[in-house]
Amino acid sequence: MPEGDVVWRTARRLHRALSGRELTGSDLRWPSLATVDLTGREVVEVVSAGKHVLTRIAAGPAADGTPEPALTLHSHLRMEGSWFVERTGDPGGRRSASGVRAVLGTDVWTAVGHKLGMLDLVTTDREHELVGHLGPDLLGPGWDPVEAERRLLQDPGREVGAALLDQRVLAGVGTFYLAEACFLARLTPWSPVRDLQDPTAFVALVHRLLDLNKDRADQVTTGDLRRGRQNYAHARSGLPCLRCGATVRVAMIGDPPQDRTAFYCPGCQRGPAPTDGGRPQRPLGSSGRPQTARAYRARR
Repeated sequence: MPEGDVVWRTARRLHRALSGRELTGSDLRWPSLATVDLTGREVVEVVSAGKHVLTRIAAGPAADGTPEPALTLHSHLRMEGSWFVERTGDPGGRRSASGVRAVLGTDVWTAVGHKLGMLDLVTTDREHELVGHLGPDLLGPGWDPVEAERRLLQDPGREVGAALLDQRVLAGVGTFYLAEACFLARLTPWSPVRDLQDPTAFVALVHRLLDLNKDRADQVTTGDLRRGRQNYAHARSGLPCLRCGATVRVAMIGDPPQDRTAFYCPGCQRGPAPTDGGRPQRPLGSSGRPQTARAYRARR
């Protein structure tokens, strides 16, 4: 699932293409919105809120002259969703037509929402009903580290990884930043929040990771841009740790069906890993036999 930095870039791209322009075309292919036509309305701005995209549309006159309220088109990418921007009139890319969920066109640019996980339309004064539950937005203009730390520490016995994935605590973190932040803090994701030696520094770390990556396509946490060396733990199960050489492992965190994958290095990170059976694991995406880091290095 795209995380806060990816969603932030998506909103910025949409904002640059649509803001200040009148919609010349509108097609919302969502059951509850199929009859809605936003043509003639001006797009005010597009912003992100954690993993959510908010396209704010100006008020407009109704047929009887009564002002229509300002609206917000809310979308969430979930696992497979994305927004494309293309020149109006140009043929679309290779994406499937059946996956199109929203089309917002202007005289210059057209935005196409593909395989979106959520699509809602509310009056702008009701945005809070959709995103008001979110914790401090790591990349938002109102980022509040003090409130973020307060929410993180509300349940000292909760697993650090579970707290990070809870959007009511911090808005924008997914499994990538969960794995990388816990690695850099030297704690496994299953460690209780109370084991954080410096919660203030940990919140600042998570914020810094997303902020550093929001302007680039590749998510890098090691400072090394070479392929295969860009991050420490995420998606590196079965491979040697870049820091200590131990085998990076993966196990589930959270309660089904909301459980997620959490990667960690048993050599660098202290704390429990209660759902990890300790068996050999193949590199993520590999069809080969499970192996240890030593076997992987021997093959290299």
